[in-house]
Amino acid sequence: MTVLTAAPAQDAAAPPVHCACFPGSTIWLTGLPSSGKTTLAHAAAAVLRERGRRVEVLDGDELRQTFSAGLGYSRADRRSNVERIGRVAQVLSRNGVTVLVPVIAPYADARALVRSWHRAGGTDFLEVHVAAPLPVCSVRDVKGLYAKHAAGEITGLTGVDDPYEEPLAPDLRIASHTQTVTESTRELLALLAERGLA
Repeated sequence: MTVLTAAPAQDAAAPPVHCACFPGSTIWLTGLPSSGKTTLAHAAAAVLRERGRRVEVLDGDELRQTFSAGLGYSRADRRSNVERIGRVAQVLSRNGVTVLVPVIAPYADARALVRSWHRAGGTDFLEVHVAAPLPVCSVRDVKGLYAKHAAGEITGLTGVDDPYEEPLAPDLRIASHTQTVTESTRELLALLAERGLA
């Protein structure tokens, strides 16, 4: 005779391996170089993972070296880069992943196109403007881009001698230069909760 035993009780405090209680979504963090996009994306991802969410961060700098390695920095190539990353984000998000995308995406029409793909597929796309101003970003200069530009080593720096089109009506605008990373993360997570995404 087979004896059935009860499965061990799960620790109530431990989150499930992967929580499927919320739909996937794409949160696109746009802003100038050194505005704090990547820092905020990873901070939010860490909190969401602690809650058992399936999360992916599509880091623009990393993807530039791999997925978009053959692209330059012309307007057409920058747009192609955004479209490629947008397609990956769309596929992940429609499969239940919360996708955080810290990518400058300087042109409004490219961001709108990616949003339209998500809308057509019934997946949420949130545009978050990490809105540290140019003087603050140039002092932070996390990757030394502003210094290289000032020294004449590079051209086409977004927000300096290449355009950056700020979102006119983002889902959220975060003043990352006036608050801590923790405060910015809390603000972003509050938006996700409000939209039923976290």
